[in-house]
Amino acid sequence: MANNRTRLRGQDIALTITDGGVAAGDPALVGQMGGVVENAKDANNLAVLHREGVFNLSVKGVDGGGNSAVAQGDKIYYVTADTPKLSKKATGVFFGWAKGTVGTGATATIEVVLSGGSSS
Repeated sequence: MANNRTRLRGQDIALTITDGGVAAGDPALVGQMGGVVENAKDANNLAVLHREGVFNLSVKGVDGGGNSAVAQGDKIYYVTADTPKLSKKATGVFFGWAKGTVGTGATATIEVVLSGGSSS
């Protein structure tokens, strides 16, 4: 039996946010790990980060080549320099999958299924 486990599950853990996470419900990064913050980050950039679940998030219908509609099942990436942070731009950090759709070049709030650590 392994006795070096520190947590049974690691989906909701307090971490130092490196980008985003200004308010509760915001997408955020911790290095190359994405999630949604439970609470706004504090003065030390610490917040609880949800790593699993489905969240309503703002997504833009663009990819690396320009405007591109988002379809259900499309991979969604977190791009630090963009507003909103989430789109189909594969130059960002893999974040999850679209459960909803967004028109070409449009921005919409859709359900996003978090990756939970998987980048496949």
